[in-house]
Amino acid sequence: MPLARRSLMDAAARFGWRRAYGDTTQVDALLTEQTETAYTAAADHAALATAKNTDVLTVQPGVLDVRGRVLADVLYLEGVLTGARNRGLPLELIERLEDVVGHGHELSVLLADTVRITAAHTPPGH
Repeated sequence: MPLARRSLMDAAARFGWRRAYGDTTQVDALLTEQTETAYTAAADHAALATAKNTDVLTVQPGVLDVRGRVLADVLYLEGVLTGARNRGLPLELIERLEDVVGHGHELSVLLADTVRITAAHTPPGH
């Protein structure tokens, strides 16, 4: 399975969605559940990151991992955007997808810059 698809499917399993919802109430409930799940896990992530990330080189692998997943998902979403355009789906959907893809690429660049900074600020002898 391609990396982009695997990443999205991992997210699907993590957040509990596997099908499309045609009802905005169901979508809102799912979005609320995703948010609550992510924020519940965030406390554990923060504690682990605080304990683990003691210098710039220990920060690097985590940032690289996130960048790889973000980039893979953004590239997948580019395909979704292309499909939406080719199928003449609603302009509002296409515009939102364009925004998401653009912001995703921007996030990918920022994460890459962050990784470069970790290498640039590595103490001598590492």
